[in-house]
Amino acid sequence: LPAATAALYKQWIPNTNFETASNWDTGRVPCASDVVHFEKDKVVSVFVRSPHALTDMYLPLNGELVLAAGAGFTAFDGSWDPGCDSGGTVRFADAEHRAWFDPTLWQDVLPSGEPKPSGPIFSVDEERVPCRYDDVVFQPETSFRVNIDSSQPVIHLRSISVMGQELNTPASWAGYLGGPSAPLQFHGNGTLQVTGTGCPDKSGCACGNTLDGPRICAALLRASGRQCPETACQSPLQPLGHCCGVCGATINLDFTPDFDLQKYQDRLVQELLSQPKYAGVQMAISKVHKEQTFLGILSRSSTPLIQIVLVDDRAGVQAGTAAEQLAADIMENVAQHGEALGISSGKMEVATGSTASGQVGSHPVSRITAGTVMGLLFGLLFLGGILFLYRKGKLRLPALRLSQPWHRMEDPASPTPASDKGFDNPMFNVESPGADLGEETPKDLQVFYLNPLYDASETET
Repeated sequence: LPAATAALYKQWIPNTNFETASNWDTGRVPCASDVVHFEKDKVVSVFVRSPHALTDMYLPLNGELVLAAGAGFTAFDGSWDPGCDSGGTVRFADAEHRAWFDPTLWQDVLPSGEPKPSGPIFSVDEERVPCRYDDVVFQPETSFRVNIDSSQPVIHLRSISVMGQELNTPASWAGYLGGPSAPLQFHGNGTLQVTGTGCPDKSGCACGNTLDGPRICAALLRASGRQCPETACQSPLQPLGHCCGVCGATINLDFTPDFDLQKYQDRLVQELLSQPKYAGVQMAISKVHKEQTFLGILSRSSTPLIQIVLVDDRAGVQAGTAAEQLAADIMENVAQHGEALGISSGKMEVATGSTASGQVGSHPVSRITAGTVMGLLFGLLFLGGILFLYRKGKLRLPALRLSQPWHRMEDPASPTPASDKGFDNPMFNVESPGADLGEETPKDLQVFYLNPLYDASETET
């Protein structure tokens, strides 16, 4: 499918169903001799699929039981139940901590709802949770409760499917939010907004979860022991949107309006990733925004680029070597066909078990490079022409003070400091007392000179 119409479906994994054993503190579904206890202050929505006999049940102050056809509750009559022990208190587990931005609680599915088969394509961590143009699926005949705390003003989505009903317009989603179930299913300071539109750019669209990147990484680290796993390479790479360093290779591509992300991904899979020597290599490719820096200082602007992350299943000193070889093949392909594919330049970095990370190669397209060089030469010639016209006196730049050093060089006499009240007498030279005077000046020698500080008319009476 074209990138502008292709959709990614992400399905929420946990549920709050009555028949799910993991939703109870005993790890089993309540039986007839049990006392079911819901915490009175916990808000919950519970889907009940079948009939149940119970000894007693304490309900929350704010919640709902969604009954499927034929489901319900009856009082235990004391008869023997072969699947039930002596009974006890069974408490419903707390679902408040299940967060929207926890990548471990989402899975990629097909439009039919079936899990997407594993393949050579994976997603960086920020893209494992729903992105702004994705379709969100909550399984039919399930209840759920999800915390949507977010650092984003609004969490945009293409559509949301709840109880088998797809909500793909702002009006339909607003209608659902006004119903009784939505406040029990979604809680937190975030705001979900359904747009009904997919990515409009064939070069791809950024996921849009950068602001919630810290939440995503905190959830992943919490699930893995609060620290990133050790890597076989000394200086692992840190892809944008990924929480932990990886061994392998990353490629950053600058693109033109002719670039098509979906077609390029298909090309890489068919021509390179499908080769037997790359059987253990996985690739993540997406549009990201890289922050601009000047002299080590972050600016407010960012540059869109296509990021390719390559990892492999090799270990030890061989870790990342297959990914490195694939990256080299991609860079060679960029050098040969980049202009036709809408790629202006590419930069590769690698980190394997035997080497530290570093920039390995950069392949700009010759046309772009030539244009950049010509632009710089034209700029230098333009500045040189301005300076030439200014020296010839045919161009005035009153706001510039560039002429001051040249006038200083043309003026042979240095200005007298303002603090000096005297003057230079060309006919009178006083040597220091210890200097050798040589021949004595005759006493009858008369010297006449004009004194600029003396006016003889002032002494006449």
